[in-house]
Amino acid sequence: MPRRSSDYTAQVEVSTAMARRALIIVEGTRNNGPLYVQAAQRLGLHPITLSADPAQYDYLAAESIEAIRVDTGNLNTLIRECSRLGERYDIVGITSAQESVYATVAKLCRHFGLPGPNPAAVERCCDKFTQHQLLAEAGVPIPAYRLSTNATEVESSAAEIGLPVVIKPAVGSGSSGVRLCRNVDEVVDHTTYLLGGKHVWRSSPRILVEEFAEGPHYIAHMMGNAVFGIEASDFDHPPHFVFRQGVFPAPLTDDENRLIADVSLSSLRVLGLGWGPSCIELRWTKRGPVVIEVNPRLGGCPQHIQLAYGVDLVSEHIKLAIGDEWDLRKTRSHTAAWRSLLPERDGILDWIDGDRRAAAVSGIAEVKLHVKPKAPIVRKGDYRDSMGYVRAVSPDLARTEAILQQAVDLIDWSITPFPPEQNDGVVQ
Repeated sequence: MPRRSSDYTAQVEVSTAMARRALIIVEGTRNNGPLYVQAAQRLGLHPITLSADPAQYDYLAAESIEAIRVDTGNLNTLIRECSRLGERYDIVGITSAQESVYATVAKLCRHFGLPGPNPAAVERCCDKFTQHQLLAEAGVPIPAYRLSTNATEVESSAAEIGLPVVIKPAVGSGSSGVRLCRNVDEVVDHTTYLLGGKHVWRSSPRILVEEFAEGPHYIAHMMGNAVFGIEASDFDHPPHFVFRQGVFPAPLTDDENRLIADVSLSSLRVLGLGWGPSCIELRWTKRGPVVIEVNPRLGGCPQHIQLAYGVDLVSEHIKLAIGDEWDLRKTRSHTAAWRSLLPERDGILDWIDGDRRAAAVSGIAEVKLHVKPKAPIVRKGDYRDSMGYVRAVSPDLARTEAILQQAVDLIDWSITPFPPEQNDGVVQ
């Protein structure tokens, strides 16, 4: 019996798809999501994003990336979707750039026999209270802390530790819901915010109250069981912890580098991590490096690491996720720096310009704007506040910082404040 052309076409399409090696990416992020998609394509893979809301990631439509709407909070649903895709594609890896789903991704990898991190270790790490308990029991230097579930316990914990304290959700990322509280009124106000329905909880409300560790902030970028490099970073004005700028590699002495590396590696061992990327935030205090938190994922800005050392950590992570060997050899030794463009008030963005002039400055690697004129600006006191960023690189720290400042000075904007009754931002 002659084969119908439609049947033949369908079989060809299935055969072509099966020949394609696919990388499943669960959810995405504004900064790192596009990097994973682009790196997958460079490696000859077909990226497929699974998301509860694919429309939130502009780069998927812009780059015509296959995306499927699915409940990424349900492991069984994800298993069914991946199994369905496995009938059409050769799925060689599953990964994510988003911490909130990383434990689920680890379980997916285990289910399908693909390379991935230890699911139990990732889950322990994503719960900041459990993480603190394990680190403290092992003698890793961390701030004093207490777990609270209601306002009375928060106030009592703050009094026991001593003001100022940092109050944060026990589960979360991107500094969402994190605030420095310097007096009792601020403790009460922020606790009311967290428990009053404005903060979106990913799990049952549990609040971590921490001693405020004062000192310079560093991020140890880890790959496997090694410290790949250390970044110096700082925040915008308190009481929130919104990253303002950073330098990679950090200007540290050999002894300072060694101490931060030793504490970081101890943290990985205690938490059972050591597969793939992770990043550890620390403060250099009077007692030396103190671990603030360990994140079982790639750090938020891998581009400046590539600018400085010539290593694309996103590509190397994907290689590991698909069972290939990674290559972390540094091909250069430059200094990269970045600056986040942060609004000074809430309101309507009238205009923002100078980005093209800034990008033309010699030594500027990238200028990226996240906002457009007429957009509402409502500061949340977390990573979402950034309107964009500027990256610079050169062989010398002082030169890099000068290039960055020159470019940033060329960018300007105007924000018309909301009428008082419309301003519902959380930044005071």
